[in-house]
Amino acid sequence: MFEKIALVGIGLIGSSLARVIRREGLARHVAISTRSAATLARAQELGLGSSYSSDAKEAVRDADLVIVSVPVGSSGAVAEEIAPALKQGAILTDVGSTKASVIAQMQPYVPDGVHFIPGHPLAGTEKSGPDAGFADLFDNRWCIFTPLPDTNPEALERLSEFWRRCGANIDTMDPQHHDMTLAIVSHLPHIIAYNIVGTADDLQSVTKSEVIKYSASGFRDFTRLAASDPTMWRDVCLHNKDAILEMLARFSEDLASLQRAIRWGDGEKLFDLFTRTRAVRRSIIEAGQDIDVPDFGRQAVEHPAKA
Repeated sequence: MFEKIALVGIGLIGSSLARVIRREGLARHVAISTRSAATLARAQELGLGSSYSSDAKEAVRDADLVIVSVPVGSSGAVAEEIAPALKQGAILTDVGSTKASVIAQMQPYVPDGVHFIPGHPLAGTEKSGPDAGFADLFDNRWCIFTPLPDTNPEALERLSEFWRRCGANIDTMDPQHHDMTLAIVSHLPHIIAYNIVGTADDLQSVTKSEVIKYSASGFRDFTRLAASDPTMWRDVCLHNKDAILEMLARFSEDLASLQRAIRWGDGEKLFDLFTRTRAVRRSIIEAGQDIDVPDFGRQAVEHPAKA
């Protein structure tokens, strides 16, 4: 599809893209750039690209498609750095979990004639780094675009087709709607997980050995989310704070209602809530966004070679 694709950032998403681009033959040349010398060397050891550079500006030169895969707080700095080297007609996109902030950071630096199309693949694991990626990461997952008012339709379709060939389903929405939606389906669950695991770690009456020993009782599933990249989630909280605070407020209200039901022994209310939430899980499985096997099938499905 492209003569040259530049991947700026080679963590979980970037390295998964490198693998699927190679598998599907989506580019003749894949240029990889990251500031970390160790990470760049590891990407080269894994054979993820055609060329490697710590200079993002050099990596994006002559690229037809540039995909920025960095923590959202770094988006503006990367855009400023690579802007002088972006060629006319190139497509510039990102994979950030917040869109209004990324647009505000990147758009001022995008040169005329470059097609900036903000994007967000809703796929990932708690792992990070070039070793964490795998080519099937995007299979049957959603990639959401938040096009700008003057987005070129042909460029949008070309980028959409690229993601389809990576295995993803495509949707579009405005940035504010995206950020509010992701605040509830992704950001809030991670924040809650971080908080629960942090609370358990802070409790002086329960030793860490007991927390680890009995983790299969439910705590373990929260630790998977809480093991996610700290830099990425710090930036998400800081760059989608309005939507996250709104969802936290709603969650706090619902939590207070749940507290009252437990305190007053309102079994009917508890049963109704648990029945309703169980149905949500069934709906996710029916939508093909997960499978109904132990551990959600993650070990067998996401990392078949290690199963």
